[in-house]
Amino acid sequence: MRASRLLSVLLLLQARGRMTAQQLADELEVSVRTVYRDMESLAAAGVPVYGDAGHDGGYRLVGGYRTRLTGLTREEAQALFLAGLPGAAADLGLGTVLATAQLKLTAALPEELRERTGALQQRFHLDTSAWYAEADATPHLAVLTDALWRQRRIRIRYRRWKDPQEVTRTLEPYGVVLKSGLWYLVAGRPDPVRTYRISQILRIQVLPDGFDRPDGFDLAAYWRSSLDDFDARRYRDRATVELSPGLLDRLPDLVEPAVARAARASAGPPGPDGRIRGTVPIESLGHAAGVLLRLGAEAEVLAPVELRNLMARTVAALAQTYGRPPTGAAEP
Repeated sequence: MRASRLLSVLLLLQARGRMTAQQLADELEVSVRTVYRDMESLAAAGVPVYGDAGHDGGYRLVGGYRTRLTGLTREEAQALFLAGLPGAAADLGLGTVLATAQLKLTAALPEELRERTGALQQRFHLDTSAWYAEADATPHLAVLTDALWRQRRIRIRYRRWKDPQEVTRTLEPYGVVLKSGLWYLVAGRPDPVRTYRISQILRIQVLPDGFDRPDGFDLAAYWRSSLDDFDARRYRDRATVELSPGLLDRLPDLVEPAVARAARASAGPPGPDGRIRGTVPIESLGHAAGVLLRLGAEAEVLAPVELRNLMARTVAALAQTYGRPPTGAAEP
């Protein structure tokens, strides 16, 4: 604890210049006597700290001394600028704050690192939005974020997929998550903790009463666990398929990651025709048919028989549809 406080004293003097013992004591929430002892310890350790007496006196570092503990490496400075997501910050109502913070950071960097980070911003852009999908409208996100910071309960009108579709919930917001361009709220009622899609919040009211976050609650750990639980609940069955070798390599671009991983993990040796048999998770027969039909003739469903029959009926219907001239078209 004392080592941490000594470092804080050193960084305060480095950042602000001359400071009185009382100013340091107020900043560190310690007594003036403790500040005196800390200054003696820093001097004994070889830090060139000097104390001026009198009304305008105070402590300062001598000779432009600067600790290297705050010196950013080239990689660290680059990482800080790459960590900024302007779109996400703007959604949260922090776009101006982020821009100002980056300006301050840029001004504080040595010239070499300023040039390096400027070049970095011209060469890398982080886009968290999903392909082939428009971003959700989240008009209540800024209000929700304010309640989150101030730890205030909220009352929301929420639209869900099952009946009754519109419900009212009083929640304790624990965090927000940005996933593939979509914003989610993690909240308790106060328990259990659940996930809500923020675009489905129809109305929000911030309540005056506060709440205490659960001890040890880890937002990132909760999110990872909820994704695993979601996959376990929706993938209720499995299908056996045969895939062409080339299709197996392209699966990550064509299906969800869990499906592609399962196909690769269960893939057996190639058969006489080079095709590879594997097992993939499926949500339902109808959903699986839609997913697997996108793979064309390079994929064949072997089991369950109900899914194979559904695929055959769908393909037959497609053949019948495309086997006749389009309505109103002239005969060839």
